[in-house]
Amino acid sequence: MAAIIATGLSSCEKTDYPDRFHSTDGVPTIIGVRYADSGIHIEQAFMEEVVCIMGENLRSVHDVWFNDQQAILNTSYITDNTLIVQVPKTMPVEETDKIYLNTVGKQTVEYSFRVLPPAPRVQRMSFEYAEDGQEVTIYGNYFYQKPDSPLKIEFPNADAGAIADADITLTSVKVKVPAGSQMGKVKVTTASGTGASEFVFRDDRGLLFDFDGTNGLYTINHGWHACPIVEGGIGGSMCMMMDASGETFTADGGDWHDGTCHFEYWAGNWQDPETYGTWDGRRLNDLVDFSNYGSMVLKFEVKIPESNPWTGCPMQIIFSDVTLVSNGNAGVKDIYGNTLGGCNNTYFNNAGISLPRYFWRPWADGLTHTNGEWMTVSVPIANFTSYWDGSAATGKLSKESFANLEFFFAGGTSSEGSPCSPIVYVDNIRAVPAK
Repeated sequence: MAAIIATGLSSCEKTDYPDRFHSTDGVPTIIGVRYADSGIHIEQAFMEEVVCIMGENLRSVHDVWFNDQQAILNTSYITDNTLIVQVPKTMPVEETDKIYLNTVGKQTVEYSFRVLPPAPRVQRMSFEYAEDGQEVTIYGNYFYQKPDSPLKIEFPNADAGAIADADITLTSVKVKVPAGSQMGKVKVTTASGTGASEFVFRDDRGLLFDFDGTNGLYTINHGWHACPIVEGGIGGSMCMMMDASGETFTADGGDWHDGTCHFEYWAGNWQDPETYGTWDGRRLNDLVDFSNYGSMVLKFEVKIPESNPWTGCPMQIIFSDVTLVSNGNAGVKDIYGNTLGGCNNTYFNNAGISLPRYFWRPWADGLTHTNGEWMTVSVPIANFTSYWDGSAATGKLSKESFANLEFFFAGGTSSEGSPCSPIVYVDNIRAVPAK
């Protein structure tokens, strides 16, 4: 039996795999590099692009490095004269602008070749409503500059000028908003190309609440609780103040607080039938189209003073429809035929409904205050997946779910953090496309 197996294996090796890869001795020679899918010769490529190294005796290659990053080799794509390989996707620690071919015999052949990161990805900004002259941080990826190709940042209608090397990392760049900047996309340019921001600078689309009634709702009280509306908002306007300075939150949010730190907006004006006829009182989904809510982001600005940091207890953010809760009497019909839920405090922790919501816990990531400065918060609506106690919600959202909105501190099962008495200012609540 052993003899039969040995004979079979020998036969397979000779007959079934005639093109099995075999390394060769000696040193390879590189003639050039081209794109794997074309005959165009190149001297540089982007990360993750597939290239073809051309030369002689390439089956002697054991491993390939671009700068100080090793590429993954597949021997199925190596012949004596061609070696197809993907440029590594990791940024090098040290850029030498060379390819290194190491042989089985531990000899090295170098070839000059430049690896470029992809074009910049501009994902978010620390404060989207910054005024001219204010410093902001732009976050994303592949930010870099070279002496012969400086990084460039363009705000709509304005160029930010030269950026210091010390203000640039691969994933962030600090910059002062240039004079004359207007609403629109921010662009970052490197030697790899130009990337436009996923966000819109000073975005006034989808504005739900600006708390001064200029473009969004004012709403000092459209429910059972009233958060103070105070001066000092963005651009000198009004903003909402969630003030827990006179009480103490436990870390896990088990002792639910409302009063002056529960923001409620319930649509309706105590009409029968309900028409939502006045500005404050309209359904939010009459102000903003939520048909594609899964690809939308809820954004707002917050300011947390260092004197009253937020160190524990999550904030729950909840959208709901008028059949669950409304500003009026339960059982009343609206002009669309809906039976209204009326004022109540049971729908948001009703296990039978299991309404999805978002738990915001910035202190768990080390952010307990903002030094009294404004910052932008972005929450994908696709992330509204939790229930009252932090478990996964079983209920589902629909485009009708976006009539009402609430922010309050409570719930969750985490005991992370510590007791606190925070003050959180909120302004410019808006719902916009993610990109």
